[in-house]
Amino acid sequence: MILKILPKEAVNDWIDHILVDYRLIAPKSVKDQCIFSEINFSDQVELEYRTTILPPKKVLLPMQEDLIRFNVAENLEKPVIEDIPTVVMGVHTCDLHAIRLLDAVFAQDLSDQHYFSRRENTTLVGIECLQPCSEHSFCKDMGTLSTPEEFDLHLIDLGNTYALYIGSEKGTKLLEGVNSLLDPTQVDHNQINRVMNKKWANFPYQLEADITELPSLMTFFYRSSLWDELGEQCLGCGSCNIVCPTCYCFDIQDRVDLGLNAGERIRQWDSCQLDQFATVAGGHNFRPKQSSRLRHRFMRKYKYQSIDPGLVGCVGCGRCAATCLVNITPIAVLNQLFRRHSAARKIRQEVTIA
Repeated sequence: MILKILPKEAVNDWIDHILVDYRLIAPKSVKDQCIFSEINFSDQVELEYRTTILPPKKVLLPMQEDLIRFNVAENLEKPVIEDIPTVVMGVHTCDLHAIRLLDAVFAQDLSDQHYFSRRENTTLVGIECLQPCSEHSFCKDMGTLSTPEEFDLHLIDLGNTYALYIGSEKGTKLLEGVNSLLDPTQVDHNQINRVMNKKWANFPYQLEADITELPSLMTFFYRSSLWDELGEQCLGCGSCNIVCPTCYCFDIQDRVDLGLNAGERIRQWDSCQLDQFATVAGGHNFRPKQSSRLRHRFMRKYKYQSIDPGLVGCVGCGRCAATCLVNITPIAVLNQLFRRHSAARKIRQEVTIA
């Protein structure tokens, strides 16, 4: 891993340098919000932002994409593979962990060529979060507050400069021809230590249970009445899935022209919270109640994905809590489960002693 120092006054020149050869996606201000959007001019990039509504996942796994285009008359079937050299800049550490999960998921069994064509042509430029994105953030609890071991480039705001860590060949290539980079001095190293030490104290722990306890906690409360209580509140709108950086469920549809001669097969995001998601042939719905659908989401995030692919299924970004129309939040639900577990354990101990 190589460390360089990038003066802030040179950032726009660096971005202009990137725009020559790459499509650039970065946080951009739109009506008091920040969204990951295509950048045309360097001054559009907002590196000092709290969070975005949709995660950068949408670059690698678009909300809707063509998989295959076909023409029946010509007996033609052609996969649609996107290979545009792309830089995604300003990715928070939680979203870097989310992309790591997506990499593992889409590499399982038959590797997804559509996802990995984008992934292999994408360079990620992360940035260290120095303040919680919102009151719903619990990335410190989920172990996603620091950058993953594997990364391309990573920025740390030092005040007048950025510490720029280079972690891959793609990251090195992105800096070719950039003459404003400086070698770090001891003063820079000391400043990095001060910033990182101060950062850690800025993030409070939000969960009353340790992350290692969550899988067994979810198993213990699989049939808890809490799911019925939450199911009564939940609207089943799917907002939580849409904004989640680690959700990857999708639907496949074929769209054919009126002459039935040509069309395309598309993939689009889907939500396990919608009532039709679990409806199969014959009209049977294997999760007919909203309570079971909501429970499935929590089981998947805090148990199933810790087993396969073995990574955290929730990165603690807090987006789902911020967008939930009835204020169902992971922090509140997990803490409620932990309190019920503590109460049940206390009762069992009292019975044993008696």
